[in-house]
Amino acid sequence: MNQDQVRKAVLAELMRIAPELEEGELKPDRPLRDQVDLDSFDFLNLIIRLHEILGIDIPESDYAELLTLNGATDYLMRRCNPT
Repeated sequence: MNQDQVRKAVLAELMRIAPELEEGELKPDRPLRDQVDLDSFDFLNLIIRLHEILGIDIPESDYAELLTLNGATDYLMRRCNPT
């Protein structure tokens, strides 16, 4: 997967969880939970769905890396395409 595909997967799942979200209104370097009405359960559902869609394990110890759109995209790219 390329970076654009990973970013689109994250955005698609965010918009599924928070349908009121407009794609263009997200600031990619700000915490998602500050921008979208995500509680802990919603955030966990996002991680589970990304695991299912991308087929990668996301350990709980790495959850902090998925707090922003940029952070989530970068982290998932590293996990999808290990060197």
